[in-house]
Amino acid sequence: MKKLVLLILAIMLSACSAMQSKSEVDRARDKWQAANISHYRFNLFIGCFCAYTQDMPLIIEVKDGEVVSMKYQSGKEIESGNLDYFQRFATIDKLFDELKKDLGGEADKVTVEYDETYGFPKQVSIDFIVQAADDELGLTVSEFEKLP
Repeated sequence: MKKLVLLILAIMLSACSAMQSKSEVDRARDKWQAANISHYRFNLFIGCFCAYTQDMPLIIEVKDGEVVSMKYQSGKEIESGNLDYFQRFATIDKLFDELKKDLGGEADKVTVEYDETYGFPKQVSIDFIVQAADDELGLTVSEFEKLP
């Protein structure tokens, strides 16, 4: 009987932990949406076991939910295959979408730090398979700037 109670308690605590993570991202997204920023620019560093990391960060400008421009800070042209991949993270709303999927079970471990002022995810660490090597993904948003 004691083991059953402990098992139920462990399941409830796990569920609460998962709900807390979800509500944290929802609260952050609400904060972002409440800021009502339609035109902005930010740097995005995508860290992974990838060939393009030496050209990071990306400098991305977004207006009304659409990418106005995206370029490597290094000045190198973005290859079409990489551009397709980068589009997943190219707006703050898309970052939230990816984060929700990963927190929803697509990744084994996700840690996030949110911007205090606007709520966007400014530091994300994703480990898709904890026991695997070279599958981790890091996203860092910096130099965020509201534009007129």
